[in-house]
Amino acid sequence: MSIKLKNIGLIGLGVIAGIAGSMQFDAMAQKNAGAPLPIDELRQLADVFGLIKSDYVENVDDKKLLTEAISGMVASLDPHSAYLDKKAFKELREGTQGKFVGLGIEVGIEDGFVKVISPIEDSPAYRAGLKAGDLITRLDSTPTKGLSLDEAVKKMRGEPNSKITLTIARKDEDKPIIVTIIRQEIRVQSVKSKMVEPGYAWVRVAQFQEPTVADMAKKITALYAQDPNIKGLVLDLRNDPGGVLPGAIGVSAAFLPKDAVIVSTNGQLADSKQTFYARREFYGARGFGDALAKLPDAVKKVPMIVLINAGSASASEIVAGALQDYKRAIIMGSQSFGKGSVQTIRQLSADTAVKLTTARYYTPNGRSIQAKGIVPDMMVDEYADGDGLNSFRLHESDLQKHLSNDTDKAAAEAIKPVFDEAEEARRAAAIAKKRKPLEFGSKEDFQLTQALNQLKGLPVQLSKVTPEIRKDGEKEPGKDTLKKEDKKGDTSK
Repeated sequence: MSIKLKNIGLIGLGVIAGIAGSMQFDAMAQKNAGAPLPIDELRQLADVFGLIKSDYVENVDDKKLLTEAISGMVASLDPHSAYLDKKAFKELREGTQGKFVGLGIEVGIEDGFVKVISPIEDSPAYRAGLKAGDLITRLDSTPTKGLSLDEAVKKMRGEPNSKITLTIARKDEDKPIIVTIIRQEIRVQSVKSKMVEPGYAWVRVAQFQEPTVADMAKKITALYAQDPNIKGLVLDLRNDPGGVLPGAIGVSAAFLPKDAVIVSTNGQLADSKQTFYARREFYGARGFGDALAKLPDAVKKVPMIVLINAGSASASEIVAGALQDYKRAIIMGSQSFGKGSVQTIRQLSADTAVKLTTARYYTPNGRSIQAKGIVPDMMVDEYADGDGLNSFRLHESDLQKHLSNDTDKAAAEAIKPVFDEAEEARRAAAIAKKRKPLEFGSKEDFQLTQALNQLKGLPVQLSKVTPEIRKDGEKEPGKDTLKKEDKKGDTSK
């Protein structure tokens, strides 16, 4: 059984399916200035519509047929474009605001079943006892085998205080576990922070939402009020699936000089060819002041580590890429997801929209991350004895119909690990069985410990496997893409 997780989603975090995009909202549909419509193909579409209405075994509603045709047309483009019906559009808008109605679990699809990746702390699912690794086999009376992630997410959504019954298969349990959960509105805290040690601060961004920049500024200001002489700061972007583009610009701007280029985009339309700078107009909402204006000056110079992993995508990759290009921070962890595209929300009606990929984005040095990801300056495993289940997580380059990397087509494949799947699956199953889920920011957080070691000038244990890439981006002939280190990682100063 393959452990690789397919299609990660959040129940209620505004992620309709897959990894969240770096999104921009636009209520005005763009006029088509291209070639005239293909009349013959449109006639065929009308003919098929007529055949279904006249010949199909059951009557099919006109609206359903047309909605599904739109949905299939948009979904055929790439993994991140989607038609948003009334419910999906409402959920996406709620998600960017950091609130939703649901169960409060991060889920994926594994071998056709819905798998619990992690329950959100203090959510209905968390209080009901759901655990990472649980397989959800039924949602009320509906079997989950064969459901798409989107279909499963929609069934788990609902009105506040409504009930849903889950049938759970859990390792080491002989019988199914049946649990009834009451859906509730959950507010997600996108930014967390604390002093992990005297002089060393930890700031975690779990998702880029509309309030993220202001929330982060408040957290950092509070940290400096607690200790004005912070020696080092760890910015934790692990498992951050992305979110709204202004959030990524604002978080980057907090640590970079004013007017620094944060990210640029390029697409077909004139408004998709843009450069975004570390200025308030690019990250601040209209009518509000500059959330970063009162940050302590020291935040621009404090030594920094940015932690990323395979779950770091899109907006979090924009931040990591900008800080890496300016050498403002050391990037540590494992290769990120590799989503280097921007989705724009084009509203079709009062309650429907299309989420359309409209541009690729590029780091300040012109790098495209699409289907490649951010490669850390220091590769560090999730645990002292290996990378755990992180090694099996999906990357953008694994998704069907993903966009190509238009600046570095070879490197996307060159940095991907090659595994003996059967052996790695057995190893990962054994790791998952004996380990409790990792809590980021805890004393057991190995990568955070290594980040603190780096900030203190102490030895850092680097990954046991690292990418082996030639300067031209191609693999060395006759070699795996991974090279095993004979010794513990060196100390980097």
